[in-house]
Amino acid sequence: MTIIVVNNKGQYNHRIQRSLQYLKIDSQLVSNTLSIEEIEAKSPTGLILGGGPSLEGAGNSEEYIKHFDIPILGICLGHQLIAKTYGGEVSTSNTESYAQVKINIKNDENLFEGLAPEMEVWSSHKDEVKSIPDEFEILANSKLCDIESFKHKDKDVYGIQFHPEVHHTPKGSQIFENFYKICKQ
Repeated sequence: MTIIVVNNKGQYNHRIQRSLQYLKIDSQLVSNTLSIEEIEAKSPTGLILGGGPSLEGAGNSEEYIKHFDIPILGICLGHQLIAKTYGGEVSTSNTESYAQVKINIKNDENLFEGLAPEMEVWSSHKDEVKSIPDEFEILANSKLCDIESFKHKDKDVYGIQFHPEVHHTPKGSQIFENFYKICKQ
């Protein structure tokens, strides 16, 4: 059971994979330039799309989102890529910030199991998801952002604007453990 962490050139991508290692979750950090076939050869049970500086530097991440029918978790840029791939809107935030914020959890099933009703997270809001397609639902919001997290209604595809891999998100490891449970189902 390997979770593939797609490196979208964000400063915390290595920390995502290291966080999984600390939790004894088998994972591998890979370049976002690998082909679909190269990812398939690794027989992943889940994908985590890491953060990065821009949508333009996301390599093949959008192709992975379209192709794979396994659980997917997008973090920051990965969250935005999922929304964009499915037809949502991503643009610059009205309140650009990089700080700890309190999110309000609207749905505590699956990804947020055991974490509701609120959670302190470290979030980046340079760009953010402004709207999601009809087949998605919002899982969490904050005073800074209406869409801190979402889920596809019929698939195990999740997005989070915040960074569970940093110590400024005290319960971030629970997000990874919950995602791992989803991958094992």
